[in-house]
Amino acid sequence: MSQVPNSPSTASSRRRSQRVLMQISVRIHGLDAQGKPFDEETDTLAISAHGARVLLNARVTSGSLLMLRNNTTKDEQECNVAFLGPVRGNKCEIGLEFSARRPQFWRVAFPPEDWSPKNPEARSATQRQHRPVTK
Repeated sequence: MSQVPNSPSTASSRRRSQRVLMQISVRIHGLDAQGKPFDEETDTLAISAHGARVLLNARVTSGSLLMLRNNTTKDEQECNVAFLGPVRGNKCEIGLEFSARRPQFWRVAFPPEDWSPKNPEARSATQRQHRPVTK
């Protein structure tokens, strides 16, 4: 049985919504891997309409239910731990997934699902931003 390599193009074709690399102040609370309550302030590494990726000091288990609060808007959303990633220093990278698509939670406009950096509109916007200023 052959396997499809986990390349960026195949990973993005499986993604339900575009990720945006954005640092947003959040508060996360729930139970850690030992069943003890924790309450931690952190920042997102990336956000999407379906959740976020963050770094946490607390050790959690895959599937754990946590509460995520957007510190800017004070909105709260229940989410589950969908991904346990590498440890960076004393913090673990985790992926949080909302129970349903919630793009309004972050108060940002996400790119359309068919958007790609290869899109001609993306190139023209980039070119406009990098034009030299003449006086």
